[in-house]
Amino acid sequence: MRLVPVWTLLSSGCAPVLLVAGWAIAALLEGSAYDSATQTISVLGAYGAAGFWVMTVALLAVGVCHLLTAWGLRAATRAGRMALAGGGVSALAVVVVPAPNSGGDLRHGSVAVVGFTLLAVWPVLAAHRGRAAPWGLRPTPSLFATALMGLGAAWFLLEVRYQGAIGVAERLVTFMQSLWPFVVVVSCLRYSTATATATADG
Repeated sequence: MRLVPVWTLLSSGCAPVLLVAGWAIAALLEGSAYDSATQTISVLGAYGAAGFWVMTVALLAVGVCHLLTAWGLRAATRAGRMALAGGGVSALAVVVVPAPNSGGDLRHGSVAVVGFTLLAVWPVLAAHRGRAAPWGLRPTPSLFATALMGLGAAWFLLEVRYQGAIGVAERLVTFMQSLWPFVVVVSCLRYSTATATATADG
């Protein structure tokens, strides 16, 4: 029996692709007025932005992808799956409360922080103790993933403080967070195949 259904490969794999495609296309629609290195993704999804609908659809799709992956990732712990699902709901909520054209917004910022936090801690929450688990659900890789996302967040805050490469830092962190579910799913499928092969050979 597989630890995760094969369709989770699609739901988890589409998340990073849709996210990157969304911000890339939305940035193209904004033109030279938008600087991807120094401006956030939220600017692309703000009311009145040229790429508003593109970014909105992309975030909605990413949120649904996370929800589907959390539903199918039955090899992970319940706490981890709930945190991943919460990250998906937060992506949907960000669409409901987009940033205003004038700049930052407390409601939008709060939802974004909650979403980031849930997607940063879900790898650790989803991990199983011991080595008898898929690689992506073992404590060491899971802790490393969460720590890497935490360092990315610290870098982002530093760039915000000094008005530097905010967009670069944000994109790196959000890409890592959207990619990790795919890494976990692949490791689960490989583990299932290896276990089945070992059982058949035994």
